[in-house]
Amino acid sequence: MVAALELYLDPDATRRIRVLWDALEAEGVQSMRSLLEQRHRPHLSLAVAPRFDPEQVAEALRGTVVAAPLQLDFQHAGQFVGRVLWLGPTPTPELLAHHRLVHGLLADAGITLAGHYQPGRWVPHCTLSMRVPNALMATAVRRCLEVLPLAATVVGAALTDHARGIAHPLP
Repeated sequence: MVAALELYLDPDATRRIRVLWDALEAEGVQSMRSLLEQRHRPHLSLAVAPRFDPEQVAEALRGTVVAAPLQLDFQHAGQFVGRVLWLGPTPTPELLAHHRLVHGLLADAGITLAGHYQPGRWVPHCTLSMRVPNALMATAVRRCLEVLPLAATVVGAALTDHARGIAHPLP
């Protein structure tokens, strides 16, 4: 399992993504809603690592507003290798600068982060499903397109590690 620094979305965007999760489940696609005892909530992950020490991360980010009120405009659905389905926001200069800032602070504190979340490699996304069956991918993508475009505002942040029961709110 992995730990993540998650950005949370406003109530309307969260509700719309949860409705999409339900629609995917109705089509036979396991969504993030049904994983890990329903502890997931719609989010963008800024940083991922095998493990995080919440106190070390909080100290590295002291004085930084991680939950900056960024405006996100989800315009597309995507797929990663392994049949991971997601919605993607337009990677605005503000979002990318915030990502670079957070990564820089964590790296300066000696915190090891996953390579594919590094600035220049990161694909901003909100995961919908971790394993879409091949036969259902077209149906799942069609369901995603039914909710796009989707405007959202970042309203919260937390350091999470669901396997270890960690959900540490960040400013």
